[in-house]
This record gives sequence, C-alpha cells and structure tokens, in this order.
Amino acid sequence: MNKEKQLYIVKKIVTADNADSVFENCALEVSGGIITGIHNYSNELKQNFDGKVFDYGNLVLVPGFIQTHIHLCQTLFRGLADDLLLLDWLQNRIFPFENAHNRESLQASCRLGINELLAGGTTTLLDMGTLRHQDAVFEELKNAGMRAFAGNCLMDQNELYPDFKMTAADNLKYTYEIAKTYHNYTDRLRIGFAPRFVLSCSEGLLRDVKAMSAEFPGSLMHTHSSENIGEIETVRRMTGKENIEYFDSIGFLDDRTVLAHCIHLNEKEIKTLKKHDTRVSHCPSSNLKLGSGIAGIPGFIEEGISVSIGADGAPCNNNLSVFTEMRLAALIQKPVRGPQSMDAKTVFRMATIEGAKALHIEKETGSIEVGKKADFVLLNLETADQPLIQDNVYSSIVYSSSKENVKHVFIQGEQKVENGKVLFYDENEIRAQGKEELKKLIGRMQKN
Repeated sequence: MNKEKQLYIVKKIVTADNADSVFENCALEVSGGIITGIHNYSNELKQNFDGKVFDYGNLVLVPGFIQTHIHLCQTLFRGLADDLLLLDWLQNRIFPFENAHNRESLQASCRLGINELLAGGTTTLLDMGTLRHQDAVFEELKNAGMRAFAGNCLMDQNELYPDFKMTAADNLKYTYEIAKTYHNYTDRLRIGFAPRFVLSCSEGLLRDVKAMSAEFPGSLMHTHSSENIGEIETVRRMTGKENIEYFDSIGFLDDRTVLAHCIHLNEKEIKTLKKHDTRVSHCPSSNLKLGSGIAGIPGFIEEGISVSIGADGAPCNNNLSVFTEMRLAALIQKPVRGPQSMDAKTVFRMATIEGAKALHIEKETGSIEVGKKADFVLLNLETADQPLIQDNVYSSIVYSSSKENVKHVFIQGEQKVENGKVLFYDENEIRAQGKEELKKLIGRMQKN
C-alpha cells in the first residue's frame, strides 16, 4: 500500500453521498488508500501539497462502480449461447461448458472478465463461481486487487444436465474448505455462498449452507430467483410454493441474502422481500436477451427494497458493462411507467452506493466521502458524443457514456487502469490464452 499522500485535481466529483453532493473544480486527497479530503482547487493548494499531485482537470471523478451479480466463470463462453430461453440455455450450453472447466480454463475466463470489468470502471463485484476450482477465481481476484465477494456454486440435483452436480455432502465439504481458506483472504475478498437456484439445490442443501454462513461473519448468500416462467413453474411443481415463498419457508431470506433477477413476483412475494430486507440484483440486459422479462424495479424501490445492478455472465448479455446495465435499467421502465420513472440519478446510485449497501460495505466504499476507501473512476465526459452543455452529470453518465469514457480506475488508492488500459494484463495475451483454453475445454466436452 502506498502511504504517500496523493492529490487528484478534477473538473467535478460526483459523490453519491446522502446529499448527492457534486463538487466543481476540486481535488480529492488520498492517503494510504483512504480518502482524507475533498478540497476546492486553488494554485496554492497544488503548490503547497506535501505529496504527489495528479492534474486531471478535465475529468469527472465518480465512485468505483459495484456489480452485484457476475459469473466470471462464464466469460470464456461469450457468443456461444445466444438466442435461447433460460432453461435451454443452461441445459444445452452453460452447464456442459461449466462442467468441462479445469483450473486453467477457469483462470483464463476470470482474467478476461476482470479485465473487462476494470476497464469499464467496476471496482467491486459479487461473483458466482462454478462447481469446482473456486481457488482459481479467488487467486485471480487477489492478483487483480479487486474488491469482491465470491463463492463456488452449490448443486446437488440437476435434471437439466445430470453430470453437473455433487452430492450434498461433498458440495458442503468443498464449500466449507473454500470459505475457511478465502473468507477475508485479503481485506478486499470475502465469501458469497452461492447455491445456484432452487432447481439445482435440495432443501437440505439450502438449509445447511445457510446455517454454514453463520460461521463466517460478513459473508453473504447469493442465488438466482424468479428469473424465468419455466423456472418458477418447475419450482411450484417441486415445492408447491412460489419461489420467494419457498425460500421464506426454509428460513433462507434475510438482509444478507442477494437474489439475482426477481422478475416474476406476486405482491405477497414483494412484501416478503421487504419484511426480510432481502436484496435484489437487477440484470436488465440478461433479462432481455434471454427473453425472461422485465423486473418491476420501480415498485421494489417504492417499497424500500434494496436494488443494485449486475451484468450477469457474458453468454447471456455479451458484455459486462455497468454502463449498458445502467442505461437499460432506466430505459426499459419508461414505456410502461412513464419517462420520469427510473431517472438517471436513481440508476447511478444503484450502481454505486446502493450496490455497497446491498453488500453491507457502504461504510467502506460506494461513495466519495472522507474516511472511505479510495475506490474511484475518472471519466472523460468531454468527448464529441457527450452533451455539449452538461446541466445533468447523471444524464451524461447513464445515458451517454460507455467504457470508452473510462480513463483511469483506482481501488483503495492503487491505480488499476490508465488511459483505458488495465495495467497488469496484456489484452492480446489474455485473449490468446482464453482462445486456447476454450479449444481445450470444447475438446474435453467432445470426449465426454
């Protein structure tokens, strides 16, 4: 950790604090990876500062983006599972692909995913791994210096692809070993226990992993719920209950549970989420591409339910861009609920401080405030495709921006991206590695 003080001079700081403060012509002071000051800029400040000064006077500084539902293990499969419904997508593509992963192919998949996420300004994520080789995910997250919750997925039943599962006992044993090794592995890495979804988990497995999580303070529970009509019909047939109703009946829901999707919920289920303060991760591009539907996010927010944003996996949206997710999260609600629904500021907060709150790390990150970790992104909003008069910076970020506007990215004061390029990966190298590992993986699938 660099203990030297740094001063970052910028055009604007968009804080995402409780007051939605936006500061103009200012400077961010950082020491030891912690934000220690937000100052009005002056030549005197610059000349007298007793540390290193970075003059980014034409850039806008925002909190590092937070994505609360990602599958790094699937990045290798981008473009190989298009135009399918969820259960067909799993059965015919994703489960066979994931089942063929070895440690090397999973490492290659993680590198491609992390590179893309960082280059797009995402500094914190909640990741769901695959069944095996979870150590490769944690080691790559550690090497990258990401802030993350992650965990191997748990599956002890699988009608869609029977080869892809473990016994409950083996699954729990492996999960416990992973948790013991990697929870708080660094000050940025924690466990997110990840039973895949109701269709792949027996009631006993769900109850047991929930009980296990209590042994690891600060951990999360992370699963999919109510994503697809076929899924919830099968859950109803298996359990006699709606998805959320079933989770509630087995004591699975609380404020440390993050449910991805939650598209098809009735009013009773929505009230149940509110009662337990359960968190929802909204994945609009995945929901659209798989034809799953549009979640009633404005209604969740009105109920006081925590909602954050995730890109899901590369095979169900084909990119991991938080900008894509923000833009779609806003736009897809407007034809039904009116143009004022899901305004840009609300969506920006979903991708920053609300993401931190969903993960219970809002005291560490998610906004630009003194005392928090120095996780931040510098954006160039003066490109030709940006508004010429920027009366609303949130509009510029949510409606007009992409990863092309990301110039520099810092996690805990450590620079990870410079001029749009991740500093520790060679893109040509990791692409070549990924391509080679994918060929080998497909070869393993064909042998089986």
